[in-house]
Formats: sequence, C-alpha cells, structure tokens
Amino acid sequence: MEDDDKPYVTIVLPCYNEQDHVLEEVERICAAMDSSGYTYELLAIDDHSTDETLNRLREAAPQYPNMRVVAFHRNGGSGTVRRIGTQDARGEIVVWTDADMTYPNERIPELVQILEKDSSIDQVVGARTSEQGSHKLLRVPAKWFIRKVAERLAGQEIPDLNSGLRAFRRSVALPYLRLLPPGFSCVTTITLAFLSNQHDVYYLPIEYSKRAGKSKFNFVSDAYRYILQVLRMVMYFNPLKVLMPPALLLIGIGLAKGVVDMFLHPFYFPANTVMVFLTGMLIGSLALLADLIVRSRGD
Repeated sequence: MEDDDKPYVTIVLPCYNEQDHVLEEVERICAAMDSSGYTYELLAIDDHSTDETLNRLREAAPQYPNMRVVAFHRNGGSGTVRRIGTQDARGEIVVWTDADMTYPNERIPELVQILEKDSSIDQVVGARTSEQGSHKLLRVPAKWFIRKVAERLAGQEIPDLNSGLRAFRRSVALPYLRLLPPGFSCVTTITLAFLSNQHDVYYLPIEYSKRAGKSKFNFVSDAYRYILQVLRMVMYFNPLKVLMPPALLLIGIGLAKGVVDMFLHPFYFPANTVMVFLTGMLIGSLALLADLIVRSRGD
C-alpha cells in the first residue's frame, strides 16, 4: 500500500473470549470513526480465544473494510497484543481500547482530535470517573494507593494510571514499546514512560461502564504486578526517586543513633548503629550508580 493510503489513526483492539459482544464493539468503533472524517484502520487482534471470537471477526470482516483481523497462535496477554499492534500500526496516531463494552469507544475521535489540534500533547488518556470492576471494595483503595505511589515517584498528578482507553503519537511511543509487560500493567507502563520523559499527557474524563462477559483481572496477582511495574518503570528512568529517600533516611537514623550512643557510651558504637549507617551508604551508592547508568544509556 502506498504511503498516501496510510490511515491517520490505528485502533488496536485486543480480543480474548469476547464472542457475545465483540461485533457490537467493532460496529460502535467503526461508526464513530466513519462519521469523524479521520482515515483509520481497526486492528482486531484475537489473543488465541477459546470461544468463537475469531470466527465471528472473520465472518464480519467483509462488512468492515477498515478492519484487519489478526490471529495469535498462543495467548500472549493484552500487553503483548498492544505492543505488536502498535508496532504493526500504519497510523500516525495509535488508540488503545478494550472490546468488553466498558469504555465509551464512540468518543475515540475526541481523543484523536485533541492530539491533532495540540502538537504539545503526546498522549490522551480517558480518565474514568467511576469504578465498575470486580472486587470493588478491594480495588478502589488498592488502585488509589498505587496511583499515589506513582504520582509521588513521577512528580505529578495522575488522575487515572491504568485506563485502557488512550490515544498517543506512535513515533513517541516506539522507543518504549520494548518495556511493555505482557499483562494489564502495560497501560501503567506507557503512562509512566511518557511522564518520566517529559511527554505531555492530557486526561479526558470519561464514563466507565460495567463489563460485558467475564473479567480476566485477578486482584492479587494483577495488583502486585501493577505496583511492581510502577517501581520498575521509575527505577528505569529515575532510580534516585526510589533509592535515595530510604538511603538518606537510614543514614540520618544511623547518624542520630550514633550521636546518642556517643553520649551514652563514649567512643563505642553498637553494631546495629554501624549496620544502619552502612546500609544507607550502600543504598545511596547504588542509587548514584543506577542514575549514572540511566544518564549514559542514551534512550
């Protein structure tokens, strides 16, 4: 296909066991994009579904000329789907969303329009105004805590850290795709990658609906992966923010305890005082070394 025929927007739609509503989602996306005036392609990627999702996509493909159906031969996870979809995208703007009827995909043109009109913005995130997921009593405080940790480490407010609806400039995202994990925390990763490298992110408030079908989210394992990924990403781009505070805290405790010990036992420092102080010094040295590696990495 010639460059002149390249679409402006590529929508990456991960599909895994969504047979009952995937075509409704495809219809909603295509109708919104057809009326928007933007040229687009819809990458409907089946992540090795065990139901009829792939067959229904293939049967409907002739009705949607802008849709490309891609089938994975093994389950790779939503992060893998989004990474490969973004790499294969022909559009200048890439949109990530889900096929579970939770996100207002009819508003995708709004996200694209914000990027089109303001060249200083590199990513637009649909910031959810409500929580409709499973384990709500546990998810809300856990996600709040993880978001606050991310805000503290990133140094700025993040209204929604892991929204699955977002649009971004493909050229800006390409260097960070190799960092994406295979699971749900890929959306957290792309958010922190942009923020940590001074790429402007705009948050557009959206409604969030109840999921159609069965959720693939596992509270314990996925929450653990989320917070681990937050720490990993900030360590990757700014290790001083993670390592230096505990290092300075331990050094301060060691010095304070050393002063007290000097008054109580002149010229004698207990082993625990020395241990605390040296631990702080070691972590501080590791922080400086990690920061040197980050600054010399060149990416």
